[in-house]
Amino acid sequence: MTDKTLEIIKDIRGKILGVDFGDKRTGLAVSDVSGYLASGIGYVSPGGIEKTADEVARIALERGVSAIVVGLPVNMDGSEGGRAQRCKKFAWLLEERLGGGIPIAMFDERMTTMTASRYLNETNTRGQKRKTVIDTLSAQIILQNCLDRLKYMRESEGGVK
Repeated sequence: MTDKTLEIIKDIRGKILGVDFGDKRTGLAVSDVSGYLASGIGYVSPGGIEKTADEVARIALERGVSAIVVGLPVNMDGSEGGRAQRCKKFAWLLEERLGGGIPIAMFDERMTTMTASRYLNETNTRGQKRKTVIDTLSAQIILQNCLDRLKYMRESEGGVK
């Protein structure tokens, strides 16, 4: 899989699945059909990158999504480390399981976990509940940022608003 930017899904209409891949838990969010609002739908933790790709592919098909966005953990200086390479591998495995039928884009997820943590601090979410919510919230933030960027791209080109 080559680096795939939002250009490949810019003109897609329909629901988009947002994925915050993690070794322990993978957060998921889905957009509304119009592509304007992201909602967290939970997380999966089947164990291992292969099983996680299987489960996320199943959910994508079950939910009838038109595209998938996987968060890419880019370092603050813009470089990519081992974690980014692991997320790219996950996206490649996911694409393989879906037979290329659903386009998958990578999206810079810098600061999303920090934003999710800040929100949970402000809402006084602590303990075990925090662990079960943060991955879903991170996926929701990744997807909402992506949806906002897609809207901006379309408007900049004079397209659909």
